[in-house]
Order: sequence, then C-alpha cells, then structure tokens
Amino acid sequence: MTFPFFDVIKESLGQKYLADILALRATKTQKPDGSYVTQGDLLAQKVILEAAHEAFVNPFIVSEEISLNETEPAPEQMVIVIDPIDGTENFTSGLMEWGVSISCYQNGRHVASLLGLPEMNLWLQSGDTLTRHQSRIRALSSSLSKEQIIASTTGYEYRIIGCCVCNMLNVIRGSFFSFENPKGAQSWDILAGLNLALEQNLNVTVEGKTYAGEYLSAHQKYRFKIEQR
Repeated sequence: MTFPFFDVIKESLGQKYLADILALRATKTQKPDGSYVTQGDLLAQKVILEAAHEAFVNPFIVSEEISLNETEPAPEQMVIVIDPIDGTENFTSGLMEWGVSISCYQNGRHVASLLGLPEMNLWLQSGDTLTRHQSRIRALSSSLSKEQIIASTTGYEYRIIGCCVCNMLNVIRGSFFSFENPKGAQSWDILAGLNLALEQNLNVTVEGKTYAGEYLSAHQKYRFKIEQR
C-alpha cells in the first residue's frame, strides 16, 4: 500500500529528527494525571503535524498532547489520530522501547495506520507483509494494578514493557501470543495497533466485543485484547 504521508514520518522521526528528539529526553514535566511529557514528545508531534498539513487539506487532528476538540470532523476530512511518543516514561528513562502511533480515518472508515519504534528502526504500516513468529508469551499493560495482573488471563510467561506501540508490534509480529489491557487505554494509544492487527488476521476485541475497524472516540478509554488465532 502506498501512503506517502507515512514515508515522510518514517524518514523524519526515524532519521532526520531522531537525534534532536533523543537530545530532549531529560526535559520532562508532569501532567495533571501524573504522567510525563517532554519536549521530545512535542517535537515529534510538531514534525507529524507539519507532515499532515502538507499531505492533506485541513486534516482533523486528534493527539494525546493537544486538548480534545469538542467539534466533529466533516465527512470529507482526513482524521489523523496521533500518539507522538507512546511510552514517555520509557523515553525519558533512556529506554529504547518508546514508539509513535498514527491512524487515519475518512468518512468514518479506516484508511491506513502506522506503528514505529524509531530508536530501534522498526516500523509497520498498512499493507506491509510479515514473517510471523510463534510465541506463547502474553503481554500486559503496565497501567494495571497488582490485583488486575493477578486476575488476568493465564499463560506460560508474561511481559510488561511500558509501551503500547511495542506491545502491539510484538503481538502483530507473533513475538507475543496476546496483548491486553483490561483497565483501558485512549484511542490514540490503540487505534493504529488494533487496525494493523486486523489486517494481519488476529483476533481483536474492544470492550468484550469483536472489533471491526470502527473509529473510537477520544473521550473515553477502551479495554481491549489482541490474540493470535
């Protein structure tokens, strides 16, 4: 699938601006919910937004680092859902497991999605073909409490990485058997991964129901699970 917008993002965040973003790891400030945002998050967002406005006419932007827009997009608008740096706690701690998530919708339908781990130079976008691994590892969200972890599905081994993009990529590649968050995550955290998992024929549920690619509002959190067939 040809989607030039994503080529620009991969070149910009994976090469052109990567060193600048990494240099901003220590510039953390605390948001009202206690999580961190860094100047690296904001630079990554700036790069993505500039590319979006270059590629599309008047795109409707939904991003973790932008106040939620109460208006609804026009049907013809390209809706771009962005998490400029997913796993900011990892990013500011010097870990490589942080990522970028972008999902595009138009007329309420999914157009294309991109997941990337820029520091690892690992990217996955709509239309890519994969060599799938076979794993029995189950991944869990780092946002879970001890009680939620204990109550989660049983398996042979577990991983808690602290980056939804990394978990999504690994379950889609078959390096994890499943990935779930029974507590809930925002649409910018999960839309790209859910749709790429569907494209690779994985089982995907949101709020206990089969997910079919529909747009998810940014005004609530969603419990989800992705699992190999």
